[in-house]
Amino acid sequence: MKTLSKLGLMAALAGSLFFSSCAGSYYVSDQPVEPVYERPVAPYAGAVWIDGDWTWSGGRYVYTRGYWARPRPGHAYMRGGWVRTGRGYAWHRGRWR
Repeated sequence: MKTLSKLGLMAALAGSLFFSSCAGSYYVSDQPVEPVYERPVAPYAGAVWIDGDWTWSGGRYVYTRGYWARPRPGHAYMRGGWVRTGRGYAWHRGRWR
């Protein structure tokens, strides 16, 4: 019985992670202005700067500051950006490619 409940819990968690990754697009009539702040000094040699990102929260886009990350071998970080559509502007998140 414990195994069955653990499997059910794992399936529910996997399903919620799957659906949360299928986030929809949110549109605004004007692009929000990106805050200006000074980039901190790299914490170690070879660190990669990940630019700030916009997330949808509380019915609006909220800016999250950038951060330093370890490089991923064979990958490059592609900065996110605003895309204009017929419905307005939508943010496309940055990602490793």
